[in-house]
Amino acid sequence: MKIKQDKFTTILHIFAYLLIGGFAISCLVPFLLMISASFSNETMINQTGIGLLPKGFTIAAYELIFKVPKMILGSYVVTIVMTVFGTVIGLFLIAMTGYCLQRRDFPFRNVISFFIYFTTLFSAGLAPTYLWITKYLHLKGSYLAVFLQLLMTPWLIVLMKNFAKSVPFEITESGKIDGAGDFKIFTALILPMLKPALATIGLFLALGYWNEWYNSMLYLSSSSSIKYYPLQYYLYRIITQAAALKNSLAGSNVNPGTIPTQSLKMATAVIATGPIILLYPFVQKYFISGITIGAVKG
Repeated sequence: MKIKQDKFTTILHIFAYLLIGGFAISCLVPFLLMISASFSNETMINQTGIGLLPKGFTIAAYELIFKVPKMILGSYVVTIVMTVFGTVIGLFLIAMTGYCLQRRDFPFRNVISFFIYFTTLFSAGLAPTYLWITKYLHLKGSYLAVFLQLLMTPWLIVLMKNFAKSVPFEITESGKIDGAGDFKIFTALILPMLKPALATIGLFLALGYWNEWYNSMLYLSSSSSIKYYPLQYYLYRIITQAAALKNSLAGSNVNPGTIPTQSLKMATAVIATGPIILLYPFVQKYFISGITIGAVKG
């Protein structure tokens, strides 16, 4: 009986590995299609579509993107700096806020939590936010208009609060008995215990900064003082300019089908996606446990 059970378990494991392996391979197919299309000829894409292998191999899309290398490198620097500083500062502020809101001895935690949670259900909208950023804070044409809006979000604060509930309150009390202040307790005792939460929320913050383009379009596009735009918005401008050029050539003697618009979109996706994918393996071991803890806590 035991031999049959071991055999059945082995077969079940093999089937599970094959199923998961097949699913993982299927998840790679869209990325392969994206990379293949970025190296494909625009005319071939329009005629036969996208395949797993490049059709009419060309690097025209990448040549167009890197036509001015200084601009693309400057955009990378701007995005990397904003992502690194935004993630670090945002994590520290969100961790402090979430920790304070779950402490039993904090008298206003329920009131403040209500106002934070309320903003996840109701938003003032674009117009008041735009007026607040431009008219009252006078940040139009400044990187801070983009940087500050992504620094803290209500949902991440609520998520961190749920994470912090898993830390026993007795740790805070023991720190007070030893004479430590609140900030010392937070940095020395609480923060090291929030590693899964920091990794999970840090990934969300980093993705938010890396993929940001909408606020850049609103607050940076018309500024003459901005030389280098964030990466995603710079790539967006390249795509829109190529599409506008293609439309303007329609009906002329120049064949607009030779302008790489579809392959250009895929090339920009490769350039924008590649670096941030490298971040995930470093936080993967914390990510699943962090999401689980944050999901089951009330």
